[in-house]
Amino acid sequence: MHKTNDEYQLALDGKKETLQQCQKDKDIDSCMKCEKTFECEIRKDYVKSVYESMSHGETGGFEF
Repeated sequence: MHKTNDEYQLALDGKKETLQQCQKDKDIDSCMKCEKTFECEIRKDYVKSVYESMSHGETGGFEF
């Protein structure tokens, strides 16, 4: 069963909210200012969600 576009957007919105809360908690405005940038699971989940929302779960190119 494939997710709908709305489900991808909702997932992305949730990951974005979590990421922004983490930044707020650390009093930073960018993940690049965090010492855990490349090891951070919150950031990895957000990036994955961005790609999934762009590709709608398919591998290959993106729809813009």
